[in-house]
Amino acid sequence: MQEQDNKQQSNQQRQQHQQDHQKKGKPLNTYARFSGIAIQMFAIIAVGTFIGYKLDEHYPNTHNLYTLAGSLLSVILSIVYIIRRIIAISKEDK
Repeated sequence: MQEQDNKQQSNQQRQQHQQDHQKKGKPLNTYARFSGIAIQMFAIIAVGTFIGYKLDEHYPNTHNLYTLAGSLLSVILSIVYIIRRIIAISKEDK
């Protein structure tokens, strides 16, 4: 009888340890997700700005309109992307 109680207690301790380990890993996973989103946001803005810059080099104008338009559009696209990713992440967590 005592042997069964020891086994049960051991199993409960093991399960508790696994749950604690999963809880500790969750914030790290969240940080990794959001840092990845930040890197993707930076990449979207950099590509849009670079394309605008190259268009300004190829088709010169007085106010660098292609660079401005590329930057603005890429910022808007990155914000839309982030909002969609955050909504998707929040649905996954539920």
